[in-house]
Amino acid sequence: MIRTEVLVIGGGNAGFTAALAASERGREVVLVEKAEEPASGGNSFYTAGATRITHQGLEELLEFVEPDERHAVTEVPAYTAADYLADLSKVSEGRNDPALSSVLVQESNPTMRWLHGMGLKYRLMYERQAYRTSDGGYLFWGGLHVGNVGGGKGLMADHRAAARHRGVEVLYGCAASGLTVENGRVTGIHYRSASGGGIIEAESVIIASGGFEASPELRGRYLGEGWQNAKVRGTPGNTGEMILAALDAGAARGGDWSSCHSVAWDAWHPNNESNLELTNQLTRGGYPLGIIVNRDGVRFVDEGADYRNYTYARYGRDILSQPGSAAFQIFDSSSRGMLRAEEYDMPGVSVVCADTVDELALRAGIDPDGLEETVRSFNASISDAVPFDPNIKDGRKARTTPPKSNWARSLASPPFYAFPVTCGITFTFGGLKTDTWGRVLGEHDAPIDGLYACGEALGGLFSGNYPGGSGLAAGAVFGRRAGSVA
Repeated sequence: MIRTEVLVIGGGNAGFTAALAASERGREVVLVEKAEEPASGGNSFYTAGATRITHQGLEELLEFVEPDERHAVTEVPAYTAADYLADLSKVSEGRNDPALSSVLVQESNPTMRWLHGMGLKYRLMYERQAYRTSDGGYLFWGGLHVGNVGGGKGLMADHRAAARHRGVEVLYGCAASGLTVENGRVTGIHYRSASGGGIIEAESVIIASGGFEASPELRGRYLGEGWQNAKVRGTPGNTGEMILAALDAGAARGGDWSSCHSVAWDAWHPNNESNLELTNQLTRGGYPLGIIVNRDGVRFVDEGADYRNYTYARYGRDILSQPGSAAFQIFDSSSRGMLRAEEYDMPGVSVVCADTVDELALRAGIDPDGLEETVRSFNASISDAVPFDPNIKDGRKARTTPPKSNWARSLASPPFYAFPVTCGITFTFGGLKTDTWGRVLGEHDAPIDGLYACGEALGGLFSGNYPGGSGLAAGAVFGRRAGSVA
């Protein structure tokens, strides 16, 4: 029998943040992680480390980001609380919980600073969030500017080091399989490991074990038919057991259980699920600079509807609904050099190249007549009166169906490139209902004694879509909150 004061389930960003917050209060903390240490870190390990916070611009960010010689020629617009709240509401079409959203926005900056004090390292994300300007400088865009040094891998290495420093006990290869409940109070968990299993008793249990995106059965049940075809971008361990266990213990469901975060993902790479080496590099986020077509050569989304940060998490769903759950991102030589090297020049990248559109279609398995007509009509619909500028929403439109609202440029400069993509699922938006301190709520919104949730197990912040970088921010904010009261 293992006994502790605070038990955290799940070793990702939210779980480790909760453990750090509890240990800071002098609580005895045990964190259990389903995976063995080399494969641990949850979905956080697979991210680029981008974290959306409020700030007043570059001068403030320089207080805690790592030095970089490019800072001297960099412009970072302020990102205010009003901006953040507006973005959360915009992308979720107003379905985000207002109380949870307010806490996320107000505490995103101080929580990052607190984590920095714990030893986590941050930087400006030049390769992901800025383009060069005409005067040779850098202009950041899209409200998402800061990320972890070393991406998700660096984030989790820093978390593990901080936990060791604070005396948090981490049990790897230890999978929680259920909750123990006495007289309505959660008192611990059942667990299994290579050496057997048993019970861990705790005064408080914090569920930080992610959503249910890695379970084909639960995806089909809650997201709908066809989601079995999605590729799991991150950890294979997020299969929803502890969310279901909490529901069995009387917890209420929170948030939107019918939608998720899903992106354009390399369709042909032989190891395009839970790839511990390439992690986030299998994402294909350059589509605002080109067009996306299905196997019939037909466009089906507005690639320039907004900055990538506000559209990428929903376009995976749109790709999933296409024939064969597949699509192709098309670029020409004028835009190819602007694509992020970490994604489009990664080892083993799936790409087809040709000197004509017809040849590109034949090599990629796209209907040639369909692609030829799409490219012809797209090119003809663009007015050159508006200059192209990738740093702003430039209003350079393709007036076709569907329209391209920004960054439209003719596909006319060979060679042409087709990157095959499918739907990569990141995490599910539905989870447990909590108050703003992570206390899991049951009937009539009464807290269930001893039970907390944070990270992707917490529902209510996102619906249908989400602003890039707000997942890691939410994991940290609500992980810290849960750990500070558990």
